[in-house]
Amino acid sequence: MFTKVAENLKNLGYQVTVLDTKEQAADYLCGQIKDTTVGFGGSVTLREMGLYERLAETNTVHWHWQPQGDVTIPQTRVLARDTEVYLASANGLAETGEIINIDGAGNRVAETIFGHKKVYFVIGKNKLAEDYDKALWRARNIAAPKNAFRLKTKTPCAEKGDRCYNCSAPGRICRALSVLWCAPVGSQYEVVLVKEDLGY
Repeated sequence: MFTKVAENLKNLGYQVTVLDTKEQAADYLCGQIKDTTVGFGGSVTLREMGLYERLAETNTVHWHWQPQGDVTIPQTRVLARDTEVYLASANGLAETGEIINIDGAGNRVAETIFGHKKVYFVIGKNKLAEDYDKALWRARNIAAPKNAFRLKTKTPCAEKGDRCYNCSAPGRICRALSVLWCAPVGSQYEVVLVKEDLGY
């Protein structure tokens, strides 16, 4: 599984690193990212890895889940937008190489497409799906309901936790969708694949 998706990602213009554990992935990223500015997308994967705390030791890191001082969440998103390096995970990764993310505010999908010197996607094995359609299904019907439940939104998917209802609730978090068919031009992209479950 990992051999196939890694090969396809490389053919689509990504650098690819495959590691066994989240600890190895965290060590690798901390070795790669030093003395720079770093933005984080909303990511349970990155939180489970303890990356914010570790990277903040040698970098200036902006994450709206950890706003500093009197800086608001919207202001932190802007600061993350202007960093040299951006980190995120994915809601779905097809073995054929498509990377899929669903977002509420749009910052994560925007920042992974344009504006940074380098973008890292850190993706656990639970995010992999056989093809694009199954990766999109996973993003909508597994990742989004779990995130809605985590955020305690008043949406059908958060209450039942079973699937996307394509609702019109004010608390809906799936408002923007990005699909990276291949690595966008103008930035360096690296996918760090981890051979264990991470995030939703």
